[in-house]
Amino acid sequence: MLTPNLTINAAGHLCIGGADTVALAKTHGTPLYVMDENMIRENCRGFERVISEEYGGRGLICFASKALSCKELYRIVDSEGLGADVVSGGELYTALKAGMPAEKIVMHGNSKPNAELQMAVTHGVGRIVCDNLPELDRLNRIAEASGKTVNIMLRIKPGIDAHTHDFVKTGQIDSKFGFALETGEALAAVKAASLYPNLNLVGLHCHIGSQILETEPFAEAARVMLGLMNDIRTEIGVTLPELNLGGGPGIRYTEEDDPKPFSEIVRAILNAVKETCAALSFPEPFVLFEPGRSIVGGAGLTLYTVMARKQIPDIRTYVLVDGGMCDNPRYALYHSRYEAVIANKAGEPRSERVTIGGKCCESGDLVGEDMPLQPAAEDDILAVLATGAYNYSMASNYNRNPRAELVMVRDGAARTVVKRETYEDIVRNDI
Repeated sequence: MLTPNLTINAAGHLCIGGADTVALAKTHGTPLYVMDENMIRENCRGFERVISEEYGGRGLICFASKALSCKELYRIVDSEGLGADVVSGGELYTALKAGMPAEKIVMHGNSKPNAELQMAVTHGVGRIVCDNLPELDRLNRIAEASGKTVNIMLRIKPGIDAHTHDFVKTGQIDSKFGFALETGEALAAVKAASLYPNLNLVGLHCHIGSQILETEPFAEAARVMLGLMNDIRTEIGVTLPELNLGGGPGIRYTEEDDPKPFSEIVRAILNAVKETCAALSFPEPFVLFEPGRSIVGGAGLTLYTVMARKQIPDIRTYVLVDGGMCDNPRYALYHSRYEAVIANKAGEPRSERVTIGGKCCESGDLVGEDMPLQPAAEDDILAVLATGAYNYSMASNYNRNPRAELVMVRDGAARTVVKRETYEDIVRNDI
């Protein structure tokens, strides 16, 4: 199994966090997202522990909401001392409704509408990460009209090769995000930001990509960003006190993946920060990190019911399920690979290679191809593992399919935290 919270009980059923997945499917229906609360909390504490031990607690872990945004998730990470990284008005609204303190929220987005900026200013969001020069001007006008001074950071493209899929690289010069370092754009943006009376530039931000399995790209990003902060001190006379190094640590989606432990990645980053600051005689900044996938990805799985088995001689075998790209579009987007098991046959060998097909009216609606699986039959329960990140949050009503229910498991007991949508929910806004 990919994670230690997955076990097989005496009936041969797959369990997550002590809960029988076959029983969960029977009780709650399918498709069904299942999250292990204890594992989420353990991951939060792991990040917090490294910051405390290696850096004297001079930092803030902000959960990256885009991985999984719902009220209960914000309540959990808040109770563990984390803040939140939000990238839209909807994520911000959900975090605030869940009771997340606004001062522990970082507002992101490369194309924020004025309404979202106004919302962040009104509620006193702790930091707004600005992405472009027009946004600086718009935000200053909004802050001035509101009679407030707003803490901002600038998003910088540090030019680091993140060694990941091109679609989730964000730190290179050819990216829609942020200010480029190589062209001098970043330094010019700092100078521009410092002139606005209602903007308080507190630091810099970077994010080099997602699902990164190595340590060195993160450490190199820290060194590059601190070099820029030192240049800012030299050329402008401003010593910025904060550095936000984003997120991106990868998880184990398949048996072949070999991600570095999260603690090892954060420790390497902090060591790079301390060594670089010492070499530059630069004061060590308050650091922020924004992990998302690495907190929730491995803590979740998705359950489906097998609807049919379709064998095409000498070509392939399809296992067709009652969900698909409407509840997990990542294979259609990135050809992301997963492991799957037949939950009610989890103790048996995965002796077949199959393509798992969804119910949407698209040839590309697949969960995966050439996947090892136990022999599947109608009404079996299929579990796709490591789906806690970017599945529920990217779900859609394509083909007017209702979004699936999400349950949280703790010590074997499950509770619903997001209700299953109904057909009436789908037509509610129709006129």
